[in-house]
Amino acid sequence: MKDAERAIDVARTAGADRYARGEFAEAEASLKRAEAAVTERDYRQALNFALDSRERAQNATKEAADNKAAARADAERALTDGAAALDLATARLTTAEKARVSPRMLSEARRTIAAGESAVQKARAAFEQGDYPAVSEGLGKDTAGLRALARDLEAAAAPPARRRR
Repeated sequence: MKDAERAIDVARTAGADRYARGEFAEAEASLKRAEAAVTERDYRQALNFALDSRERAQNATKEAADNKAAARADAERALTDGAAALDLATARLTTAEKARVSPRMLSEARRTIAAGESAVQKARAAFEQGDYPAVSEGLGKDTAGLRALARDLEAAAAPPARRRR
């Protein structure tokens, strides 16, 4: 049972409680069943549960490493997309200001860009702390909003089409 407890501790340290919840929960449940079997003096069953718990904890450790790497890659991609959308929206705002787009639209665009900058900063902080799921969740709507803003500003800043006579 000590081996199973150590394996669960290793899995928890590896982030299995977050990145491999199912297998980790089963490992903990098997350990509890092993402890209950010891209380009932069914040592053979306790050994089986302890071995199952250790194996599940080891699997959870491996699964957590894989899932954490995938979450990191997704977070990097989300950060890159968010920063690119922010840069594009900022460039389109500059163009729209030069094209003398309505002040109301420019004001709304500035607010959207400020919110986008804040979201990207928060996402970078979460990334630095290793909270990869928060990065992807936090940037999704803001990135889409910045892209839509860039399209709207581009359309508003475009010169009117000339009429043919």
